[in-house]
Amino acid sequence: MAKKNVSNDALLANIIKGIEEVKGNDIDILDLRAIDNTVCDYFVICNGTSNTQVNAIVHSIQKIVSKELKDKPWHVEGTENGEWVLMDYVNIVVHVFQKHIREYYNIESLWGDANITSIPSNY
Repeated sequence: MAKKNVSNDALLANIIKGIEEVKGNDIDILDLRAIDNTVCDYFVICNGTSNTQVNAIVHSIQKIVSKELKDKPWHVEGTENGEWVLMDYVNIVVHVFQKHIREYYNIESLWGDANITSIPSNY
């Protein structure tokens, strides 16, 4: 079965909606398209306050993207401990952290050449 093409903009919008639905914090979008040899076009990074909230964010993203775009992640890992969950939608990779784990790894600094857009929280 051929994978249907979903636009990056639509996928980004629905990922953000999924994060906001369960009050994920500190949402950053890293645009990697101008950087050579990257594995994807965008990273979406956010955090929750507990492993329960991290897993709720992941499930919310999956539910909304599936419902709205009929798409699912190619790969998901990290749900067992809920500290850092990676969701690979091929062109967009989502990182959902617990706050202290996000601060420790500081992925944003590793991709300093990326254009970073922060999404303000409405709560």
